[in-house]
Amino acid sequence: MRKAETVPVVTDVRVIEPYTLVVRFDDGVCRRVDLANELWGPVFEPLRDPAFFAKAFVDHEAGTVAWPNGADLAPEFLHEAGEGD
Repeated sequence: MRKAETVPVVTDVRVIEPYTLVVRFDDGVCRRVDLANELWGPVFEPLRDPAFFAKAFVDHEAGTVAWPNGADLAPEFLHEAGEGD
């Protein structure tokens, strides 16, 4: 029987430059995630404004990164797409 995979939970986020985050997870992993090519579609359109992108925060209820307009990203995506640890 295969062990169930757990979903990583975001514990901290920092915006380090336009469209780039440093994301820390509950498993101790820290990833640098460049989202410049991922911000398409109506909910992500406002994030193309660097000032709005900089409003990223940890949504502790959802366990991921979110923005004031309701945009968020799957923690699995952030964990896998990022570079680092």
